[in-house]
Amino acid sequence: MQRLFEFIGHHPFLASGAVLMAVALAVYEVMARVQAFAALSAMQAVRLMNQGALVLDLRNKQAFEAGHIGDARNVPAAELESQAESLKKWRDKNVITYDDSGTGGAGAARTLTKLGFTKVFSLEGGLNAWVKDNLPVTKTAAGGKGSAK
Repeated sequence: MQRLFEFIGHHPFLASGAVLMAVALAVYEVMARVQAFAALSAMQAVRLMNQGALVLDLRNKQAFEAGHIGDARNVPAAELESQAESLKKWRDKNVITYDDSGTGGAGAARTLTKLGFTKVFSLEGGLNAWVKDNLPVTKTAAGGKGSAK
């Protein structure tokens, strides 16, 4: 142990660089775990949707109308807490959240969990990953009817 302190005393920049790298690694790992909160791949999401899961699109109305996943409900992320009461019948059922990139879906999943929802998941990679996997996207026409693409 004495030799370690001697080394640190002789090489303070090297020692502090090693400490900074360890801290950066720890922060990176924590951030990766937070972002992957209950993340599902697109195929896992399809399985849950086939079992009747509620799908929440967290994007704004214009983005939702431009293209969304099947029977998804549009609940913008900013309105999630205020609309949670209208979703109360889903508290003990599967709920999948997504946005464009997947980052907002994880945050929404955490928010719903804090509000008492027990089976909440986020779509890993969001709608971008869904489209990349060549899964269907529905567009809402001006009359409000959806059409598959």
